[in-house]
Amino acid sequence: MSEAVVKAAVLKERVGEVVSAKMEKTIVVRVERRMPHPKYKKIIRLQKKFYAHDEEKKAKQGDTVRIIECRPLSRLKRWRLVEVVKQAEAPLEANV
Repeated sequence: MSEAVVKAAVLKERVGEVVSAKMEKTIVVRVERRMPHPKYKKIIRLQKKFYAHDEEKKAKQGDTVRIIECRPLSRLKRWRLVEVVKQAEAPLEANV
């Protein structure tokens, strides 16, 4: 009984698209999930925005990123950037 059992914390992980990267060291990530409607059973898309901490400013708008839950960093930030899964494609230049 003297041996203490230490449980590892299971951290939530989400993958989503960067909607905004205009703030300092903060990105806004839109995560989309699909689930059946409780009554009608049609598959619906639910979207939620998360504020995530991006220390090195790696993520740009349109990138697909993986974020993980962490301690509260500010009033809204409870997530931090783990990796950029996919870079956003460069916008096509308009030929005039």
